[in-house]
Amino acid sequence: MKKTFLAGLAGAAAVAVVAAYVALKGPTAGDAVVAGAPASASAPGARASGAGGPPVSVTTVAVRRLDFDVVLEATGTVTALNSVEIRPQVAATISRVHIREGQYVGAGQLLFTLDARNDEVNVTKARAQLAKDQAALSDAERQLSRSRELFAQNFISQGAVDTNQTLVESQRAVVAASRAAIASAQVGLSYSRIVAPAAGRAGAINVFAGSLVQPTGGALVTITQLDPIAVTFNLPQRNLSDALATLRSGGGTVRAMLPDGGGTVNGKLVFVDNAVDAASGTVRVKAQFANPGERLWPGAFVSVQFAVRTLKDAAIVPQAAIIQSPRGKVIYVVDAENRARAQPVEVVHASGEDAAVTGVAPGARVVLEGRQNVRPGGVVIERAAAASGPARGRRGAGGASGAASGTAPANAV
Repeated sequence: MKKTFLAGLAGAAAVAVVAAYVALKGPTAGDAVVAGAPASASAPGARASGAGGPPVSVTTVAVRRLDFDVVLEATGTVTALNSVEIRPQVAATISRVHIREGQYVGAGQLLFTLDARNDEVNVTKARAQLAKDQAALSDAERQLSRSRELFAQNFISQGAVDTNQTLVESQRAVVAASRAAIASAQVGLSYSRIVAPAAGRAGAINVFAGSLVQPTGGALVTITQLDPIAVTFNLPQRNLSDALATLRSGGGTVRAMLPDGGGTVNGKLVFVDNAVDAASGTVRVKAQFANPGERLWPGAFVSVQFAVRTLKDAAIVPQAAIIQSPRGKVIYVVDAENRARAQPVEVVHASGEDAAVTGVAPGARVVLEGRQNVRPGGVVIERAAAASGPARGRRGAGGASGAASGTAPANAV
């Protein structure tokens, strides 16, 4: 009987300790079980506390309605509109180089002079042959004139006159052939003077005076046009019709963004390829840019932005406000009672920090910062946008501890 009394006393002490602990910390389901209280008695209170959680501090922005440019972004390659490799047309030795590497040359400017002694001799020889043929023609014409006079006096027959006439015509053909031979020799002589076919910047010069060059050899120099210049890039097949419409309307505006913060350059669309690449599903296009300051250089890569069309009166929201959920993209819209409502939206086009969407009315308040703590139907408190930076920093530093400290006063009460 003494053992039974001691056991009862120990049980009563344990119950008292648990009751004191519950009074200090607050009742939980586990404590109720330990203390012998039914678990179902505290469950409704717990559910009520979760549904009516504390308000969440957020910042909101209004949905704007404005015209939104559909801007495509791509990586383009700077290409020259005109780049020519200079090669000789005859095998010869270079007599003189008239330009320097990197020099700007004009169309028709002399670049190289080849050894032309053999061609000069050929021209002289052809001219001498022409003089000989012209003398023979003059003699044939005089013979024809005498034969006609003798025929008029009945001293010779008509056949003799016809023979002289044939000789004159034949000699005239010989003179024409001699003139053609002179022109051919002059063409060969012109090959000794290599001139620039177009204006541009000279590249590396690969030969020197005295070098033997041949038509099948390497290029003597490359002349590249730098102003204007082009940027080539690819567009998706779905935007082909927009690109063609822009090209027909005058080219639109194409913006090239230089690397390392070098600024931007504006140009216009000038070319759309006549076929879609079956492997990539893209079409090659080309934009032309004025390049007086040589900010674009052939072979460089640049980021390109091309506005293919404009969405009229589109609903615009920040991209940061859009949440990717298992059921698609949603945004939190705050109603008149300051409760957050999940609104499904469809992104029509996104560019920069903004996105054009459907499914939300212009003017609606959309949660921007603090959306990670918002739950559908929960109450939100809108704070000033200027305080969003520090608040976001505090949440990032310790979001869980901040939430716990926010509920501590309620538990204490």
